Parts: sequence; C-alpha cells; structure tokens
Amino acid sequence: EEPVLLAELKPGRPQRYDWKSSCETWSVAFSPDGAWFAWSQGHCVVKLIPWPLGEAELGCKASERKSRGSKAETWSRGAAKEKTLECGQIVWGLAFSAWPAAEDGDTDPACAVGLPCLVLATGLNDGQIKVWEVQTGHLLFSLLGHQDVVRDLSFAPNGSPILVSASRDKTLRVWDLSRDGRNVQGYPWRQVQVLSGHVQWVYCCSISPDCSMLCSAAGEKSALLWSMRSYTLIRRLEGHQSSVVSCDFSPDSALLVTASYDACVIMWDPYTGEQLRTLRHVPLHSTLDSSSEIHTSSLRSVCFSPEGLYLATVADDRLLRIWALEFRSPVAFAPMTNGLCCMYFPHGGFIATGTRDGHVQFWTAPRVLSSLKHLCRKALRTFLTTYQVLALPIPRKLKEFLTYRTF
Repeated sequence: EEPVLLAELKPGRPQRYDWKSSCETWSVAFSPDGAWFAWSQGHCVVKLIPWPLGEAELGCKASERKSRGSKAETWSRGAAKEKTLECGQIVWGLAFSAWPAAEDGDTDPACAVGLPCLVLATGLNDGQIKVWEVQTGHLLFSLLGHQDVVRDLSFAPNGSPILVSASRDKTLRVWDLSRDGRNVQGYPWRQVQVLSGHVQWVYCCSISPDCSMLCSAAGEKSALLWSMRSYTLIRRLEGHQSSVVSCDFSPDSALLVTASYDACVIMWDPYTGEQLRTLRHVPLHSTLDSSSEIHTSSLRSVCFSPEGLYLATVADDRLLRIWALEFRSPVAFAPMTNGLCCMYFPHGGFIATGTRDGHVQFWTAPRVLSSLKHLCRKALRTFLTTYQVLALPIPRKLKEFLTYRTF
C-alpha cells in the first residue's frame, strides 16, 4: 500500500526572510514510549505534542492544525498538554531519553522522588545543547562545549544517561547526564569524551540498540564507526561517491544503513564492514533526462522501521520511499515536497517527515506481522555478533540468513 497522508501540521508564524528565523524542520522525534512527539517547527521553536493526535487531526487525509507559537492554547490528552519550547536559537537536533530518578534530599524539583522523568535534548545553532523536562516544559540545564551548530543528538537506547552530540565543529561529544556525574570543578553534567576524526561538518550520529557502537556521518564519502565502550574508531565505511548525510542501525544492531548525496543507501554489516546491499534512488519516471536531474535524488534521511523489515528514505526528488529489506527497489512511494528528515513511530504504523518550510507530515506505514524466522533472527542477533554467529555449529545457509546475507 502507498503511504497515505494522515495529517500535516504547519507553523502559524509568518515566514520571515532574515536568517535568524530559519523556518526549516530539521528534526522530528518520538519519545521511546510513543507518548510524545517533538517537532522542530522552525523560528527557534520546538513543539511537544502528546501522541496520539486527536481524531480531528488524524481522522482524515491532509487535515491540518495551525500552531500559534507561544500564544497557542494548550490542549490535553488526559494529563498531557502540548508545550512550546522557546529555544532562542535555530533548532537542528532532537532526542528523547529518561532522566534518572530523583533521590531523597535532591534539590532538583523537576522529577518526583524515585521516579524518572522524560527529557528532550535540543541541539542549537550556537553550539549549545538545552535539555528540557517534557512533562513541565522546564529547562533543566544547558551543555556547553561545541563551537558550532549541534546538528544531531543520540541518547543511548538502553536508558543510560549517555548522550552523543554531532556538530559542525567536526567533532562528536559524549556526555554523561547522570545525577552523580560531576567533574572535579563540580559541574553537574560532565563531558566524557571528544571524538575527532572527521574533516567536514558532522551531520548525523546513531548509537546501536545494543549500545556497543556509534556511527557518524559527515560531509565526506565515508562514515565512521566508533566503539561505545572505548570511544575509539573501529573502522571507516568507504563506498559512497559523495557526502554521507544520514545513518541508522537496525533494531537488532546487525545492520547499519548510510544515505548519501550520491542517491544511494548502502546496507552494511557493522561488525565486518562488509557492504551487503546498495539501494539506488532512480527517477520515478524513466522519461526524465538523467543528465538534467543529477542532484534531484540526493538523499536527506534514512531510518529503520521498529521491527527491522523496512526502511524509509527522504530525497530531493520530492518522494518518500518505503523499502523492504528483501527487495532492491522501493515497495511504496508518496509525493512530498522539500523533505529533510523522517522518523518511524516506535510501535510502527506511522512515519513522520519534516520539510524545509517548517511543516511536519504524518504518513501511514506498512504494518507487518514478522515471521517466526525473522523474530528468531532478531532475538539471536540482539546479543550475538556476526563473528559469533559464524562460529556456531549450524548449516551454512542458516548462518547466511542470520547474518543477513540472504534476506
């Protein structure tokens, strides 16, 4: 089935033409539990929206709700209310995570004693990272260190308070946000490591679900794979012909995908560095003159579906594509203009996309019942590396299936 547009939200503020207004939606994010959606709607504003949207917003194709900026009326889904975060700078990156539970005697009023709370990290144009408490919309603290735009953020998926930031200053920084993570100066949230190795702006960072690896993509033809245990470079992934701009791990950490301006997505085995498959973004209409369309398929974003059987990509040819792992061609298309980012709902069924004019769109996505074979593979690959699978005393064809050499 082709993706169906369920809703489109538009910023209510008039578009301004000075650079500080920056109306682009560079990032969207769902909270891990699926209860919140964060929308960087441009104009230095982030909207925190309870999920699901109301029937009026998701009930019919292309329905719209205007957002009125800081004067917007709050609306509720039970106890949750929409919030507006005035960040003061252009917002580039967003990431959700749980904040460690407060303890008796803790002076921080943000969370109830013994209960963790949900936080949202925002990467800003001036190099700051601001961390907000979602339920109240209060600013908890800022992280300082980057010298340029913080382009992307990634929390450790296992719930530990480790945050990785990617910046135009050509570095990645690892932060420990635990309440007891104080350095010798007493600063409450410490910087653990600075990762240097890129020679261009870093566009994207992604931590593997098993928290063992970190992939980073910059304006270079190679992506870098790092160890999250030793914070050292594991390998360079070379194969693209132009800048790599997006990356994502499969839910079992067994696959890594990278997207590039060369109009290709490469699927890698992150443990061996082997290229498993290349997905090429060719024009939808074969009658197009390829010589005049050389940049129209430049990729902007790629992401895995929650069960790990599909990919979504957004490219400059005004299409959202859905790919199934076993096929080299897309299984579905949807027309969209000026797409910049895409993100699956953590429980499947929806894809959110952000656009250059500040809009966010919600699309239907294939709902799939995973086969028993895939569920077994996913369960095994969650804790077995490729090398460990290859060492098992099992038939070769089974090893190929478990290592995604056959899909």
